[in-house]
Amino acid sequence: MHELGVVIEVINQVEQVVAENKLEKVEKLILQIGELSSMIPKYIEACYPAAVDGTILMDTKLEIEVLPANALCNDCNKVFPLVINKGACPHCNTNNFEILSGKEFFIKEIVAY
Repeated sequence: MHELGVVIEVINQVEQVVAENKLEKVEKLILQIGELSSMIPKYIEACYPAAVDGTILMDTKLEIEVLPANALCNDCNKVFPLVINKGACPHCNTNNFEILSGKEFFIKEIVAY
């Protein structure tokens, strides 16, 4: 489970932002994770409490937004949701596509004061 290492790195980055901006408390951390990302949201949620224990983020709420995987069909030039269509363009039924989104992993927002 590599999610723990990634969460620890996220915590380090958030702590740096908090220090640089002289903030006192972080209320909520919002992450965006793509459907095709190697990060599994339920594992991120599971390891988050242990990772933030003893840090400034200890009492923060974690929110995860899952970003859809979208692809561009190289045959008909239409954009389609990749996962729900099981890798085939719903317009022309081919699997000749380029991935446009879905591999992301971002810190979207740090709600702090």
